[in-house]
Amino acid sequence: MNNTGPHTLILASGSPRRRDLLRLFNLAFVTTSTDIDETPLPGESAADYTLRLSQEKARAACESAACDGLVLAADTTVADGDTILGKPADADDARAMLRQLRGRAHQVYTAITLADTATGRSVTEICATDVPMRHYSDAEIETYITSGDPFDKAGSYAIQNPDFRPVVSLSGCYANVMGLPLCHLVRALRVFGIEPSADIPQACQRETGYACGAFGAILGEGG
Repeated sequence: MNNTGPHTLILASGSPRRRDLLRLFNLAFVTTSTDIDETPLPGESAADYTLRLSQEKARAACESAACDGLVLAADTTVADGDTILGKPADADDARAMLRQLRGRAHQVYTAITLADTATGRSVTEICATDVPMRHYSDAEIETYITSGDPFDKAGSYAIQNPDFRPVVSLSGCYANVMGLPLCHLVRALRVFGIEPSADIPQACQRETGYACGAFGAILGEGG
């Protein structure tokens, strides 16, 4: 896949974490941004909300794309039961979220949509990961807030933060919690006849330092 003509891969996201993860595919891509209303609908579940936003972002990007290609849109939602946790408004909001999640498991959903700007054909995948948080202290919360890292993160944390290290004993997809479930993206690309040249499970594990036991089931490879 190259970055010209109908084969352009267009990442509809400004997230540096998604850009870094997508680079593991060794596929050339360009980036664009979308602006949609992200207000949850009344009674909408976290999974349905995430799916809807991924699809709406893809539609918005397709309408504004300057070239034909495949749009990749993604949305990530942190949910504590029925409560959707967005990005914190301020330090008090971040503090409250981190205390709410401390010592318990919650869920992270990421939906990805691949859409062909020329034909309108699209495919959507969703990944869910149970995320068990460790019993970090109030002092650790304050240090983390001071770092500034929580403020552009849903749920007020980044799983990959090397100092805070909020998560213990994860057994699902790590990249999903970062915002781009890579094996689900492999499946979506295959629908469009694209097979990455890179070994994505191995590349993901090298990048994250996480020994993943989920990729075989996701990719239908057993184990």
